Amino acid sequence: MTRLSALVCVHDEEARLADCLGRLDFCDEIVVVADRCSDRSEAIALEYGARLVSGSFPLEGPRKEAGVAACSGQWIIEIDADEWVSPQLAQEIRATVETLVAGDYFQIPVDNYVGHRLVRQGWGGSFGTSSVARLYRNGAKHWKSQRVHPGVTFTGALAGSLKTPIKHVVDDDIGDMIDRLNRYTALRAQDLADLGEPGSVGDNVFRGVRRFYKCFVSRKGYREGELGFLIALMAAIYPVLSCLRAREILAVRALGAEDSLVELRPGDLRRAAPRARHEAAA
Repeated sequence: MTRLSALVCVHDEEARLADCLGRLDFCDEIVVVADRCSDRSEAIALEYGARLVSGSFPLEGPRKEAGVAACSGQWIIEIDADEWVSPQLAQEIRATVETLVAGDYFQIPVDNYVGHRLVRQGWGGSFGTSSVARLYRNGAKHWKSQRVHPGVTFTGALAGSLKTPIKHVVDDDIGDMIDRLNRYTALRAQDLADLGEPGSVGDNVFRGVRRFYKCFVSRKGYREGELGFLIALMAAIYPVLSCLRAREILAVRALGAEDSLVELRPGDLRRAAPRARHEAAA
């Protein structure tokens, strides 16, 4: 029998974690990576018999790699705390890994929900996806060192796609969607600032327009009505906000500040600018 590990990475997910872990009993083990958790996430993981990896992982890539290193299964199913595996998907995953697979990873479709509403069309542009490569041989998936949506590479070949979707509660409501945009752009801005390559505002505006068209038109987000429009708009704003916030970080760093963008207060740059001009004149 093929050993199957479930990998779940969390940061303060006590409200959702039990529902997620309770649906992973088809796996031979559950590995939970608790990243700087200050709530009951770790306790909940232990209640469900999970192997717990606790620590501080500012970058998503090393967080995932630490989880994979703790997995003993030949195959890994990677699930987020806001995702559910249905009994049908569990059965399909189990049957898939028990067969002689000519490949190393599988794509799994995703049903994305905003609140209780299923939104099938229009996802993309770093703001959502309708398919994910989450079932893979141990050691086949690798992440780059980025804070949000790190790039991934695979050792081996695509084995195919499963039919049953993961249920993903992307946002509880529109307010939650806006909060997520704020979090994602803050993290992406730090990645861009670390690279020293935020890009130009004009290029990112153009990229945003293309993303809006892709989500709303090419991927038929218009069929979802107001939510489809909002998702496309968020995808379009994402690169522009990330660019502007990265430029803000770099400006503050140039003035000798050490804090990240998340900790800046409105007006910091305006107060610092006169000092910079005075020092330059001196």
